[in-house]
Amino acid sequence: MAKLENEYYHHPALLYDKLQDEKKSVICKLCSHYCEIKDGNIGICLLRKNIGGNLFTMTWGRTEGLAIDPIEKKPFYHFKPASRVLSFGTPGCNFRCMNCQNWQLSQAVKYYSDSAKATKVFLPENIAEYASINKIDGISYTYSEPTIFFEYARDTIIESRKNKKTESLFHVFVSNGFFTKEAVEIIDKENLLNAINIDLKFMDEQKYKKITGGRLEPVLDSIKRIYDLRDKIHMEIINLVIPGENDSDEDFEKLCEFISSVSLNIPLHFSRFYPHYKMNNKHSTELSSLLKAKQIAQNRGIKYIYIGNTTIPGAEDTHCPNCSELLIARNKYGIVENNLSVKNDIPFCPKCKAEIDIKL
Repeated sequence: MAKLENEYYHHPALLYDKLQDEKKSVICKLCSHYCEIKDGNIGICLLRKNIGGNLFTMTWGRTEGLAIDPIEKKPFYHFKPASRVLSFGTPGCNFRCMNCQNWQLSQAVKYYSDSAKATKVFLPENIAEYASINKIDGISYTYSEPTIFFEYARDTIIESRKNKKTESLFHVFVSNGFFTKEAVEIIDKENLLNAINIDLKFMDEQKYKKITGGRLEPVLDSIKRIYDLRDKIHMEIINLVIPGENDSDEDFEKLCEFISSVSLNIPLHFSRFYPHYKMNNKHSTELSSLLKAKQIAQNRGIKYIYIGNTTIPGAEDTHCPNCSELLIARNKYGIVENNLSVKNDIPFCPKCKAEIDIKL
């Protein structure tokens, strides 16, 4: 393994094509910006640099936010209930979300330049060892967008599988979904992920551009591609409901129409917005808006709908979509009641015996 430099490290990047031009340009194919980067320049994420016609990532091995969390905090409600995950991210992001609650990390490079990349070094083998010592069940690549530290995440997954104490760990992404089909192909070919939670922020192209700097269509494409891999990768969707931006009936109808067109079984989380970063002038989401979103989703036939970041009683509970029996009761990030019946590792409703789409 190459030696890390004192300030930050240029690690060879994956997924790029070299262009045969005088400027030694490359096209990065990791996220859907598909940046064309000339020699000496960096991409939109500010973390991938062309050096002499070769692309490098500059935050490999630079861990931030290392913490042990319940899987429900990510949030995953239909994947490995009550398990514990080791969570971490790195500085930077390929989006510029005006409402980002982790902006000190995701936008660190933008505000603090190269010094933001000079976080402590935690190599993949260190992460695997830390996971083993703390007897956790899986690793969550989160806080900032895992796409932009894909090489680091991939190496961590590979290293974990080499260690007999951590070879059975599961691996999950919490993502904005702006990755490319080429990235999905690697994830699929190498069986890198067990689950992913994708943040579907808006159903409006202009809102995506204005508030995140991204685009809607690639996110929709990612959701469809990941669903096609459902036998390998479990997926849940989260939608942060922002007052005045995506909280109209039309917004909810469009979002639920799309999700139902993919599958009625995809767990959908509506999350309450609180003022952050460049949206400090907005008020928190009205509870009535979140309840309205859930009702619209139910009317569309979506089977598993949750409301997060609130104290609404029962908003995070799982009920049988067939008979409405309470299956799992949650309180914040903990499970307080689990009534699922299980046979041959398949969960089902104890009342009507309907099979429940939860990965144990």
